[in-house]
Amino acid sequence: MLRARGFTLLEIAIAVSIMLLIFALSVPSLSGVMADKRLRRSLDGFNDLVRQAQEHSVAEHRAYLLVWGEKDVVLRPEAFTKDEEPKPTTELQLERGDALTLALPFALSNDPPAEWIFWPSGTCEPAVVRFKGRNGSWAANYSPLTARPELITYAAR
Repeated sequence: MLRARGFTLLEIAIAVSIMLLIFALSVPSLSGVMADKRLRRSLDGFNDLVRQAQEHSVAEHRAYLLVWGEKDVVLRPEAFTKDEEPKPTTELQLERGDALTLALPFALSNDPPAEWIFWPSGTCEPAVVRFKGRNGSWAANYSPLTARPELITYAAR
């Protein structure tokens, strides 16, 4: 007489509980990876805006500004020509709860406007930009000659 071999209900329950435990331990690390990815996207998006400001200022031989608003940062010429429509060239929308701040360490006034200038030569005013959002925070020091960022802090949640 052949006896059929199989798993008992107890063995199946133990295997399922082990799989659930492994899954529960991996979820926090996956959410950390996703937060890091979203935080990196915010840094890359802002750096893309800086690159565009530099490219526009050199290509058009005129100064461009990055202007901070409550919910966005816009790229626009410093002065509009007579026939030009006064609208931003590019816009970076901030997500709800995100904050992007600008510090101009060498500004001549104590409370400068939240505008960062890029001159026709492609150089810019030295600046420190800080981002804080639900996915983490970063801060970058931007070089006046190259407008390239040097990360000061980067912390994903």
